[in-house]
Amino acid sequence: MPVVGAEVVVPVDPATAFAVSQTTGSVRRRWDPFIGEQYFLDGADAAAKDVRTFTRQRLGLTMISRYVSYAPPTNVGMVMETGPWFFEKLGGGWRFTPAPAGAGTVAVWKYNFSCKPAWLAPVAEWIGVRVLGYEIRRRIAGFARGCADPVVLEAARG
Repeated sequence: MPVVGAEVVVPVDPATAFAVSQTTGSVRRRWDPFIGEQYFLDGADAAAKDVRTFTRQRLGLTMISRYVSYAPPTNVGMVMETGPWFFEKLGGGWRFTPAPAGAGTVAVWKYNFSCKPAWLAPVAEWIGVRVLGYEIRRRIAGFARGCADPVVLEAARG
């Protein structure tokens, strides 16, 4: 199963970094270039283990995912329940740890996936590593900008 990831150091503590990563609505769209629309399902009003979300990517692809772990301020994990036809499986995890010498937080985001149908998987996964890798690097760069944006920080701390 291919794995893609990205890492960045942000100038805020792990609790704040985690809170920024979990912002929603217009605040989330302010920093996250991937999200076109995202909301909780099944009556949930906040993230937690087993909460499901609907996500529409900026180009229109949709996915329903479920939090499989939710442990503020250190990590969060999700799996795709339904999504684009070419994904057999997709899962991701975001980890937040103190940076050396108290210089903020190290954020590490990793995703693993497999593609279908099986006969197309080798080519699709080769492409997926490049495309998903690009998207993850864009998202984590946006996250870093969000961790320096006063509007995002106020919402995350509020």
